[in-house]
Amino acid sequence: MTARRVLFLCSRHRLRSPTAAEVFRAWPRLEVDSAGLADDAETPLSADQLDWAELIVVMEASHRRRLRSRYGSRLRGKRVVCLDIPDRYDFMQPELVELLLRKAGPLLR
Repeated sequence: MTARRVLFLCSRHRLRSPTAAEVFRAWPRLEVDSAGLADDAETPLSADQLDWAELIVVMEASHRRRLRSRYGSRLRGKRVVCLDIPDRYDFMQPELVELLLRKAGPLLR
């Protein structure tokens, strides 16, 4: 069975999407990557990452809107899921890890 390729996105790629990638990296049959949608993101989203991903997981509805407006044509055939996790957590904060496991875990099993 091949691995599913999952891309996690947040605004600046400092807290939420790097935490998600760290949490799900060890899950079987998953390949994960992460990036940010803001111009000043630590790791800005690239077209190559979008082309690679099968499932794109964003943290907020505004991320989905920004993704669609900038990269709409590259999203054809790709599933984009919003977790509705606000930007109020630190990297690997236990409450953030719990939210990610509860909201994204069922999608990734």
